[in-house]
Amino acid sequence: MAAHSIARAGLVGGGVIGAGWAARMLLNGIDVAIFDPDPEIERKVQTVLAAARRAWDKLVPGALPAQGHLRLASSVEDAVADADFVQESLPEREDLKIAILARIDAATRPDVVIGSSTSGLLPTRLQSGMAHPERLVVGHPFNPVYLLPLVEICGGAQTSTQTRDRAAAFYSAIGMHPLHVRKEIDGFIADRLLEALWREALWLVNDGVATTEEIDDAIRFGAGLRWSFMGTFLIYRMAGGEAGMRHFLAQFGPALKLPWTKLEAPELTQELIDAVAAQSDDQAGDMTIRALERQRDDCLIAVLSGLRGQDYGAGQTLASYARRLMEQAPAPLASSIDEGRPLALHATDVAPEWIDYNGHMTEHRYLQVFGDTTDALLRHIGVDAAYLAQAGSWFTVETHIRHLGETHAGDRLVAATQILGADAKRAHVFHSLFRGSDGQLVATAEQMLLHVSKDTGRAGPATGVPAARMAELATAQADLPVPDGAGRRISLG
Repeated sequence: MAAHSIARAGLVGGGVIGAGWAARMLLNGIDVAIFDPDPEIERKVQTVLAAARRAWDKLVPGALPAQGHLRLASSVEDAVADADFVQESLPEREDLKIAILARIDAATRPDVVIGSSTSGLLPTRLQSGMAHPERLVVGHPFNPVYLLPLVEICGGAQTSTQTRDRAAAFYSAIGMHPLHVRKEIDGFIADRLLEALWREALWLVNDGVATTEEIDDAIRFGAGLRWSFMGTFLIYRMAGGEAGMRHFLAQFGPALKLPWTKLEAPELTQELIDAVAAQSDDQAGDMTIRALERQRDDCLIAVLSGLRGQDYGAGQTLASYARRLMEQAPAPLASSIDEGRPLALHATDVAPEWIDYNGHMTEHRYLQVFGDTTDALLRHIGVDAAYLAQAGSWFTVETHIRHLGETHAGDRLVAATQILGADAKRAHVFHSLFRGSDGQLVATAEQMLLHVSKDTGRAGPATGVPAARMAELATAQADLPVPDGAGRRISLG
Protein backbone atom coordinates (compact mmCIF):
# COMPACT_ATOMS: atom_id res chain seq x y z
CA MET A 1 0.00 0.00 0.00
CA ALA A 2 1.84 3.09 -1.20
CA ALA A 3 0.94 6.53 0.12
CA HIS A 4 -0.48 7.58 -3.26
CA SER A 5 -2.94 4.67 -3.23
CA ILE A 6 -4.70 6.20 -0.22
CA ALA A 7 -6.55 9.19 -1.61
CA ARG A 8 -9.17 9.56 1.12
CA ALA A 9 -9.03 8.87 4.85
CA GLY A 10 -11.97 8.68 7.22
CA LEU A 11 -11.28 9.77 10.79
CA VAL A 12 -13.65 9.22 13.71
CA GLY A 13 -12.72 11.28 16.76
CA GLY A 14 -11.01 14.65 16.53
CA GLY A 15 -9.39 15.21 19.91
CA VAL A 16 -5.67 15.72 20.37
CA ILE A 17 -4.87 12.38 18.72
CA GLY A 18 -7.51 12.50 15.98
CA ALA A 19 -6.58 16.05 15.02
CA GLY A 20 -2.92 15.01 14.92
CA TRP A 21 -3.78 12.18 12.54
CA ALA A 22 -5.75 14.62 10.38
CA ALA A 23 -2.80 17.00 10.16
CA ARG A 24 -0.28 14.28 9.27
CA MET A 25 -2.53 12.86 6.55
CA LEU A 26 -3.51 16.24 5.10
CA LEU A 27 0.13 17.28 4.83
CA ASN A 28 0.79 14.04 2.94
CA GLY A 29 -1.76 15.08 0.31
CA ILE A 30 -4.57 12.83 1.57
CA ASP A 31 -8.14 14.12 1.64
CA VAL A 32 -9.60 13.76 5.13
CA ALA A 33 -13.22 13.48 6.27
CA ILE A 34 -13.49 13.71 10.05
CA PHE A 35 -16.41 13.26 12.42
CA ASP A 36 -16.54 14.52 15.98
CA PRO A 37 -19.64 15.92 17.73
CA ASP A 38 -17.57 18.74 19.25
CA PRO A 39 -18.98 22.00 17.77
CA GLU A 40 -15.45 23.44 17.73
CA ILE A 41 -13.91 20.55 15.85
CA GLU A 42 -12.98 22.62 12.79
CA ARG A 43 -11.15 25.27 14.83
CA LYS A 44 -9.28 22.63 16.81
CA VAL A 45 -8.20 20.68 13.73
CA GLN A 46 -7.11 23.85 11.93
CA THR A 47 -5.06 24.87 14.99
CA VAL A 48 -3.24 21.54 15.01
CA LEU A 49 -2.83 21.63 11.22
CA ALA A 50 -1.17 25.06 11.42
CA ALA A 51 1.26 23.77 14.04
CA ALA A 52 2.01 20.69 11.92
CA ARG A 53 2.58 22.76 8.78
CA ARG A 54 4.97 25.01 10.70
CA ALA A 55 6.91 21.98 11.97
CA TRP A 56 7.21 20.15 8.67
CA ASP A 57 8.12 23.28 6.73
CA LYS A 58 11.21 23.32 8.98
CA LEU A 59 11.99 19.61 8.68
CA VAL A 60 11.47 19.20 4.91
CA PRO A 61 11.20 22.74 3.46
CA GLY A 62 9.45 22.82 0.12
CA ALA A 63 9.14 19.04 -0.17
CA LEU A 64 5.60 18.32 1.01
CA PRO A 65 2.97 17.50 -1.62
CA ALA A 66 -0.11 19.66 -2.19
CA GLN A 67 -2.20 19.61 0.98
CA GLY A 68 -5.25 17.36 1.06
CA HIS A 69 -8.80 18.65 1.50
CA LEU A 70 -10.42 18.64 4.95
CA ARG A 71 -14.16 17.89 5.19
CA LEU A 72 -16.25 17.91 8.36
CA ALA A 73 -18.49 14.86 8.25
CA SER A 74 -22.03 14.83 9.64
CA SER A 75 -21.83 11.30 11.10
CA VAL A 76 -19.58 8.31 11.61
CA GLU A 77 -20.95 6.76 8.43
CA ASP A 78 -20.47 9.97 6.44
CA ALA A 79 -16.82 10.16 7.50
CA VAL A 80 -15.90 6.63 6.40
CA ALA A 81 -18.23 5.80 3.50
CA ASP A 82 -15.73 6.74 0.75
CA ALA A 83 -12.54 6.20 2.73
CA ASP A 84 -9.55 4.16 1.56
CA PHE A 85 -8.25 3.99 5.15
CA VAL A 86 -9.98 4.61 8.49
CA GLN A 87 -8.49 5.71 11.80
CA GLU A 88 -10.61 5.67 14.95
CA SER A 89 -9.46 7.91 17.83
CA LEU A 90 -12.29 7.83 20.36
CA PRO A 91 -11.95 8.09 24.16
CA GLU A 92 -10.54 5.00 25.90
CA ARG A 93 -13.91 3.38 26.60
CA GLU A 94 -14.08 -0.19 25.41
CA ASP A 95 -17.89 -0.27 25.05
CA LEU A 96 -17.88 2.93 22.99
CA LYS A 97 -15.10 1.75 20.70
CA ILE A 98 -16.73 -1.68 20.13
CA ALA A 99 -20.04 -0.05 19.15
CA ILE A 100 -18.51 2.61 16.86
CA LEU A 101 -16.07 0.18 15.21
CA ALA A 102 -19.04 -2.04 14.34
CA ARG A 103 -20.72 0.95 12.68
CA ILE A 104 -17.51 1.82 10.82
CA ASP A 105 -17.22 -1.80 9.69
CA ALA A 106 -20.77 -1.74 8.30
CA ALA A 107 -20.26 1.55 6.44
CA THR A 108 -16.94 0.86 4.66
CA ARG A 109 -15.79 -1.37 1.84
CA PRO A 110 -14.66 -4.78 3.16
CA ASP A 111 -11.10 -4.22 1.85
CA VAL A 112 -10.53 -1.00 3.82
CA VAL A 113 -8.12 -1.26 6.77
CA ILE A 114 -9.47 0.16 10.02
CA GLY A 115 -6.92 1.40 12.54
CA SER A 116 -7.67 2.14 16.18
CA SER A 117 -5.60 4.68 18.12
CA THR A 118 -6.28 2.96 21.44
CA SER A 119 -3.50 3.35 23.99
CA GLY A 120 -3.87 -0.13 25.42
CA LEU A 121 -7.27 -1.79 24.89
CA LEU A 122 -7.06 -5.28 23.42
CA PRO A 123 -7.92 -5.44 19.71
CA THR A 124 -9.51 -8.89 20.08
CA ARG A 125 -12.21 -7.30 22.23
CA LEU A 126 -12.51 -4.21 20.03
CA GLN A 127 -13.18 -6.30 16.91
CA SER A 128 -15.80 -8.47 18.62
CA GLY A 129 -18.77 -6.62 17.10
CA MET A 130 -17.42 -6.40 13.55
CA ALA A 131 -18.61 -8.42 10.58
CA HIS A 132 -15.11 -8.16 9.08
CA PRO A 133 -12.83 -8.31 12.16
CA GLU A 134 -9.86 -9.37 10.08
CA ARG A 135 -9.33 -5.78 8.86
CA LEU A 136 -9.03 -4.13 12.31
CA VAL A 137 -5.59 -3.30 13.66
CA VAL A 138 -4.36 -1.12 16.47
CA GLY A 139 -2.31 1.79 15.16
CA HIS A 140 -1.27 3.48 18.41
CA PRO A 141 0.53 6.81 17.83
CA PHE A 142 2.18 9.26 20.22
CA ASN A 143 1.48 12.94 20.77
CA PRO A 144 2.08 14.99 18.71
CA VAL A 145 0.97 12.50 16.08
CA TYR A 146 1.98 14.82 13.25
CA LEU A 147 5.61 14.92 14.46
CA LEU A 148 6.55 11.79 16.45
CA PRO A 149 7.18 8.85 14.10
CA LEU A 150 6.39 5.89 16.39
CA VAL A 151 3.18 3.95 15.77
CA GLU A 152 2.60 0.62 17.54
CA ILE A 153 0.80 -1.99 15.44
CA CYS A 154 -1.06 -4.76 17.25
CA GLY A 155 -3.54 -7.22 15.80
CA GLY A 156 -6.31 -9.11 17.51
CA ALA A 157 -7.10 -12.82 17.33
CA GLN A 158 -8.90 -12.34 14.01
CA THR A 159 -6.66 -9.69 12.45
CA SER A 160 -5.08 -10.91 9.21
CA THR A 161 -1.38 -10.69 8.45
CA GLN A 162 -2.27 -8.76 5.31
CA THR A 163 -4.03 -6.11 7.41
CA ARG A 164 -0.99 -5.66 9.63
CA ASP A 165 1.28 -5.36 6.60
CA ARG A 166 -1.00 -2.93 4.77
CA ALA A 167 -1.35 -0.73 7.84
CA ALA A 168 2.43 -0.71 8.38
CA ALA A 169 3.03 0.21 4.74
CA PHE A 170 0.59 3.11 4.94
CA TYR A 171 1.98 4.46 8.20
CA SER A 172 5.51 4.21 6.78
CA ALA A 173 4.46 6.08 3.66
CA ILE A 174 3.31 9.07 5.74
CA GLY A 175 6.63 9.28 7.56
CA MET A 176 6.12 7.01 10.58
CA HIS A 177 8.08 4.16 12.15
CA PRO A 178 5.81 1.10 12.65
CA LEU A 179 6.62 -1.11 15.64
CA HIS A 180 4.93 -4.51 15.50
CA VAL A 181 3.73 -5.78 18.88
CA ARG A 182 4.40 -9.52 18.78
CA LYS A 183 1.83 -10.50 21.41
CA GLU A 184 -1.49 -8.90 22.22
CA ILE A 185 -1.03 -7.35 25.66
CA ASP A 186 -2.69 -4.58 27.65
CA GLY A 187 -0.89 -1.29 27.12
CA PHE A 188 1.28 -2.72 24.31
CA ILE A 189 5.00 -1.85 24.68
CA ALA A 190 5.66 1.87 24.98
CA ASP A 191 2.79 2.69 27.31
CA ARG A 192 3.75 -0.11 29.68
CA LEU A 193 7.21 1.44 29.96
CA LEU A 194 5.78 4.93 30.36
CA GLU A 195 3.30 3.68 32.95
CA ALA A 196 6.10 2.22 35.09
CA LEU A 197 7.96 5.54 35.05
CA TRP A 198 4.71 7.43 35.76
CA ARG A 199 3.89 5.27 38.79
CA GLU A 200 7.34 5.74 40.25
CA ALA A 201 7.11 9.49 39.62
CA LEU A 202 3.80 9.66 41.49
CA TRP A 203 5.40 7.86 44.46
CA LEU A 204 8.25 10.38 44.52
CA VAL A 205 5.74 13.24 44.69
CA ASN A 206 3.52 11.37 47.16
CA ASP A 207 6.43 10.72 49.51
CA GLY A 208 7.76 14.27 49.26
CA VAL A 209 11.02 13.14 47.68
CA ALA A 210 10.78 15.40 44.64
CA THR A 211 8.47 17.90 42.93
CA THR A 212 7.04 17.47 39.44
CA GLU A 213 9.65 19.89 38.07
CA GLU A 214 12.55 18.08 39.75
CA ILE A 215 11.37 14.75 38.38
CA ASP A 216 11.09 16.20 34.87
CA ASP A 217 14.57 17.72 35.23
CA ALA A 218 15.94 14.30 36.17
CA ILE A 219 14.66 13.02 32.84
CA ARG A 220 15.26 15.93 30.47
CA PHE A 221 18.83 16.66 31.61
CA GLY A 222 19.81 13.02 31.88
CA ALA A 223 18.46 9.80 30.47
CA GLY A 224 15.87 11.55 28.29
CA LEU A 225 18.61 12.95 26.08
CA ARG A 226 19.98 9.45 25.52
CA TRP A 227 16.53 7.95 24.99
CA SER A 228 15.98 10.19 21.97
CA PHE A 229 18.44 8.11 19.96
CA MET A 230 19.24 4.93 21.95
CA GLY A 231 16.98 2.80 24.10
CA THR A 232 17.59 1.41 27.56
CA PHE A 233 19.19 -1.87 26.51
CA LEU A 234 21.76 -0.39 24.14
CA ILE A 235 22.66 2.30 26.68
CA TYR A 236 23.10 -0.27 29.46
CA ARG A 237 25.17 -2.45 27.14
CA MET A 238 27.64 0.42 26.85
CA ALA A 239 27.53 0.90 30.62
CA GLY A 240 29.04 -2.57 30.87
CA GLY A 241 32.18 -1.37 29.10
CA GLU A 242 34.06 -3.61 26.69
CA ALA A 243 32.53 -6.71 28.28
CA GLY A 244 29.08 -5.50 27.25
CA MET A 245 25.66 -6.44 28.59
CA ARG A 246 26.74 -9.58 30.43
CA HIS A 247 29.17 -7.57 32.56
CA PHE A 248 26.54 -4.88 33.18
CA LEU A 249 24.05 -7.47 34.42
CA ALA A 250 26.65 -9.03 36.68
CA GLN A 251 27.66 -5.65 38.08
CA PHE A 252 24.25 -4.01 38.49
CA GLY A 253 21.91 -7.02 38.58
CA PRO A 254 22.01 -7.29 42.40
CA ALA A 255 20.50 -3.78 42.57
CA LEU A 256 17.25 -5.26 41.24
CA LYS A 257 16.79 -6.82 44.67
CA LEU A 258 17.06 -3.43 46.38
CA PRO A 259 13.93 -1.38 47.19
CA TRP A 260 14.60 1.23 44.53
CA THR A 261 11.15 1.28 42.92
CA LYS A 262 7.50 0.99 43.85
CA LEU A 263 5.67 -0.33 40.80
CA GLU A 264 2.35 -0.39 42.65
CA ALA A 265 0.93 3.09 42.09
CA PRO A 266 0.02 5.19 45.13
CA GLU A 267 -3.65 5.86 45.75
CA LEU A 268 -4.70 9.05 44.00
CA THR A 269 -5.97 10.78 47.11
CA GLN A 270 -7.31 14.32 46.84
CA GLU A 271 -4.20 15.46 48.67
CA LEU A 272 -1.89 13.87 46.07
CA ILE A 273 -4.00 15.19 43.18
CA ASP A 274 -3.85 18.71 44.64
CA ALA A 275 -0.08 18.46 45.15
CA VAL A 276 0.62 17.25 41.62
CA ALA A 277 -1.71 19.84 40.07
CA ALA A 278 -0.26 22.73 42.09
CA GLN A 279 3.34 21.75 41.37
CA SER A 280 2.53 21.36 37.69
CA ASP A 281 0.98 24.87 37.64
CA ASP A 282 4.13 26.28 39.24
CA GLN A 283 6.29 24.38 36.77
CA ALA A 284 4.43 25.74 33.71
CA GLY A 285 4.45 29.31 35.01
CA ASP A 286 2.92 31.75 32.53
CA MET A 287 3.22 29.46 29.51
CA THR A 288 -0.11 28.52 27.93
CA ILE A 289 -0.80 25.08 26.47
CA ARG A 290 -0.30 26.52 22.96
CA ALA A 291 3.06 28.00 23.98
CA LEU A 292 4.14 24.72 25.56
CA GLU A 293 3.13 22.83 22.41
CA ARG A 294 5.14 25.22 20.26
CA GLN A 295 8.18 24.82 22.53
CA ARG A 296 7.78 21.03 22.44
CA ASP A 297 7.59 21.02 18.65
CA ASP A 298 10.66 23.23 18.26
CA CYS A 299 12.69 21.00 20.58
CA LEU A 300 11.54 17.88 18.73
CA ILE A 301 12.44 19.51 15.41
CA ALA A 302 15.92 20.29 16.73
CA VAL A 303 16.46 16.73 17.97
CA LEU A 304 15.03 15.15 14.80
CA SER A 305 17.10 17.43 12.57
CA GLY A 306 20.25 16.62 14.51
CA LEU A 307 19.57 12.88 14.35
CA ARG A 308 18.79 13.22 10.64
CA GLY A 309 22.30 14.55 10.14
CA GLN A 310 23.59 11.35 11.74
CA ASP A 311 21.11 9.19 9.77
CA TYR A 312 20.34 7.41 13.05
CA GLY A 313 17.26 6.42 15.03
CA ALA A 314 14.25 8.66 14.43
CA GLY A 315 16.49 10.80 12.23
CA GLN A 316 16.88 7.86 9.85
CA THR A 317 13.09 7.61 9.59
CA LEU A 318 12.91 11.34 8.83
CA ALA A 319 15.71 11.15 6.25
CA SER A 320 14.05 8.21 4.48
CA TYR A 321 10.71 10.02 4.45
CA ALA A 322 12.31 13.19 3.05
CA ARG A 323 13.96 11.18 0.27
CA ARG A 324 10.59 9.63 -0.63
CA LEU A 325 9.00 13.08 -0.75
CA MET A 326 11.67 14.20 -3.21
CA GLU A 327 11.13 11.09 -5.31
CA GLN A 328 7.36 11.53 -5.38
CA ALA A 329 7.35 15.30 -5.96
CA PRO A 330 6.33 16.04 -9.54
CA ALA A 331 8.88 18.08 -11.44
CA PRO A 332 7.56 21.38 -12.84
CA LEU A 333 6.47 21.00 -16.44
CA ALA A 334 9.05 22.65 -18.69
CA SER A 335 6.22 23.74 -21.01
CA SER A 336 4.67 25.79 -18.19
CA ILE A 337 7.87 27.76 -17.51
CA ASP A 338 9.67 30.18 -19.76
CA GLU A 339 13.15 28.70 -19.50
CA GLY A 340 14.61 31.59 -21.45
CA ARG A 341 14.21 33.70 -18.29
CA PRO A 342 15.45 33.23 -14.70
CA LEU A 343 13.51 30.36 -13.14
CA ALA A 344 11.25 31.00 -10.13
CA LEU A 345 11.43 27.53 -8.58
CA HIS A 346 11.52 28.15 -4.83
CA ALA A 347 9.68 30.37 -2.34
CA THR A 348 9.59 30.35 1.46
CA ASP A 349 8.49 32.42 4.45
CA VAL A 350 10.94 33.82 7.00
CA ALA A 351 10.24 31.90 10.20
CA PRO A 352 10.47 33.66 13.59
CA GLU A 353 13.36 31.44 14.66
CA TRP A 354 15.37 32.64 11.64
CA ILE A 355 15.60 36.12 13.17
CA ASP A 356 18.72 37.35 14.99
CA TYR A 357 19.11 39.83 17.84
CA ASN A 358 18.79 42.74 15.36
CA GLY A 359 15.37 41.58 14.19
CA HIS A 360 16.68 40.52 10.76
CA MET A 361 17.07 37.10 9.14
CA THR A 362 20.31 35.64 10.42
CA GLU A 363 23.19 35.11 7.99
CA HIS A 364 23.27 31.32 7.79
CA ARG A 365 19.58 31.19 6.86
CA TYR A 366 20.39 32.90 3.54
CA LEU A 367 22.67 29.99 2.72
CA GLN A 368 19.87 27.59 3.69
CA VAL A 369 17.41 29.34 1.37
CA PHE A 370 19.91 29.36 -1.50
CA GLY A 371 20.70 25.69 -0.87
CA ASP A 372 16.99 24.87 -1.05
CA THR A 373 16.83 26.89 -4.28
CA THR A 374 19.62 24.80 -5.79
CA ASP A 375 17.77 21.63 -4.74
CA ALA A 376 14.66 22.97 -6.50
CA LEU A 377 16.75 23.51 -9.67
CA LEU A 378 18.04 19.94 -9.52
CA ARG A 379 14.51 18.56 -9.10
CA HIS A 380 13.45 20.71 -12.06
CA ILE A 381 16.00 19.07 -14.36
CA GLY A 382 15.09 15.55 -13.22
CA VAL A 383 17.46 14.70 -10.38
CA ASP A 384 15.31 12.24 -8.45
CA ALA A 385 15.95 9.39 -6.02
CA ALA A 386 16.78 7.00 -8.86
CA TYR A 387 19.35 9.36 -10.35
CA LEU A 388 20.91 10.01 -6.93
CA ALA A 389 21.21 6.27 -6.32
CA GLN A 390 22.57 5.36 -9.74
CA ALA A 391 24.43 8.35 -11.18
CA GLY A 392 25.19 10.93 -8.49
CA SER A 393 24.37 14.63 -8.35
CA TRP A 394 25.67 18.19 -8.55
CA PHE A 395 27.21 19.54 -5.34
CA THR A 396 27.99 23.15 -4.48
CA VAL A 397 31.75 23.72 -4.35
CA GLU A 398 31.81 27.53 -4.19
CA THR A 399 29.33 30.20 -3.08
CA HIS A 400 29.42 33.98 -3.01
CA ILE A 401 26.48 35.64 -1.21
CA ARG A 402 25.66 39.35 -1.29
CA HIS A 403 23.27 40.82 1.31
CA LEU A 404 21.43 43.75 -0.25
CA GLY A 405 18.35 44.27 1.90
CA GLU A 406 16.76 43.40 5.21
CA THR A 407 14.25 40.61 5.77
CA HIS A 408 12.04 40.13 8.80
CA ALA A 409 9.85 37.43 10.30
CA GLY A 410 6.87 36.65 8.09
CA ASP A 411 8.39 38.03 4.87
CA ARG A 412 7.74 35.94 1.77
CA LEU A 413 10.94 35.26 -0.16
CA VAL A 414 10.95 34.28 -3.83
CA ALA A 415 14.10 33.01 -5.54
CA ALA A 416 14.95 33.18 -9.25
CA THR A 417 17.75 31.14 -10.84
CA GLN A 418 19.81 31.96 -13.92
CA ILE A 419 22.23 29.49 -15.53
CA LEU A 420 25.37 31.40 -16.45
CA GLY A 421 27.04 28.40 -18.02
CA ALA A 422 27.35 24.62 -17.90
CA ASP A 423 29.48 21.79 -19.24
CA ALA A 424 29.54 18.04 -18.66
CA LYS A 425 30.72 18.33 -15.05
CA ARG A 426 29.96 21.88 -13.94
CA ALA A 427 27.11 24.35 -13.68
CA HIS A 428 27.55 28.06 -12.96
CA VAL A 429 24.33 29.42 -11.41
CA PHE A 430 23.16 32.76 -10.07
CA HIS A 431 20.27 32.99 -7.59
CA SER A 432 18.43 36.24 -6.90
CA LEU A 433 16.27 36.46 -3.78
CA PHE A 434 13.35 38.89 -3.77
CA ARG A 435 10.95 40.01 -1.06
CA GLY A 436 7.50 39.00 -2.22
CA SER A 437 5.62 41.98 -0.80
CA ASP A 438 7.43 44.64 -2.83
CA GLY A 439 9.75 42.76 -5.20
CA GLN A 440 12.91 44.21 -3.62
CA LEU A 441 16.11 42.28 -4.28
CA VAL A 442 17.42 41.33 -0.82
CA ALA A 443 20.28 38.94 -1.64
CA THR A 444 22.10 37.10 -4.42
CA ALA A 445 24.18 33.93 -4.48
CA GLU A 446 26.59 32.92 -7.20
CA GLN A 447 27.47 29.22 -7.07
CA MET A 448 29.62 26.71 -8.87
CA LEU A 449 28.11 23.22 -8.90
CA LEU A 450 30.24 20.16 -9.57
CA HIS A 451 28.75 16.86 -10.69
CA VAL A 452 30.03 13.97 -8.57
CA SER A 453 29.73 10.39 -9.82
CA LYS A 454 27.97 7.91 -7.56
CA ASP A 455 30.40 5.12 -8.51
CA THR A 456 33.69 6.95 -7.94
CA GLY A 457 32.79 9.67 -5.45
CA ARG A 458 34.77 12.06 -7.65
CA ALA A 459 33.90 14.63 -10.29
CA GLY A 460 32.40 12.98 -13.32
CA PRO A 461 30.09 13.90 -16.22
CA ALA A 462 26.36 14.07 -15.68
CA THR A 463 24.25 11.57 -17.63
CA GLY A 464 20.76 10.96 -18.88
CA VAL A 465 17.85 13.39 -18.62
CA PRO A 466 19.45 15.71 -16.01
CA ALA A 467 22.53 16.20 -18.19
CA ALA A 468 20.40 17.01 -21.22
CA ARG A 469 18.11 19.32 -19.26
CA MET A 470 21.03 21.24 -17.71
CA ALA A 471 22.50 21.75 -21.18
CA GLU A 472 19.11 22.90 -22.51
CA LEU A 473 18.76 25.46 -19.73
CA ALA A 474 22.26 26.80 -20.32
CA THR A 475 21.48 27.23 -24.03
CA ALA A 476 18.07 28.79 -23.38
CA GLN A 477 19.57 31.40 -21.04
CA ALA A 478 22.85 31.99 -22.88
CA ASP A 479 21.72 35.35 -24.31
CA LEU A 480 20.40 36.76 -21.02
CA PRO A 481 22.30 39.76 -19.65
CA VAL A 482 24.85 38.85 -16.99
CA PRO A 483 23.19 39.83 -13.70
CA ASP A 484 24.63 42.66 -11.67
CA GLY A 485 27.05 41.25 -9.12
CA ALA A 486 28.02 38.14 -11.07
CA GLY A 487 31.77 37.57 -10.98
CA ARG A 488 32.23 39.91 -8.05
CA ARG A 489 34.99 39.35 -5.54
CA ILE A 490 35.55 40.72 -2.08
CA SER A 491 37.93 43.66 -2.29
CA LEU A 492 38.58 47.07 -0.74
CA GLY A 493 39.49 48.40 -4.14
